Amino acid sequence: MKQFKNFLKEEDGMGTVEVVLIIVVLIALVAMFRDGIKSVLQTILKTVKTNANAI
Repeated sequence: MKQFKNFLKEEDGMGTVEVVLIIVVLIALVAMFRDGIKSVLQTILKTVKTNANAI
């Protein structure tokens, strides 16, 4: 139990560098798969619009 308490005390959380790296990776993934994401979103929005008109 003492080791667990020490672990919690030593854990400082994420630093600025880690957050920036995560954001950079996410932006790179979006840039790489932009066309695929755009296609999926357009299909979803068309389906929503069609189903909304049916109501």
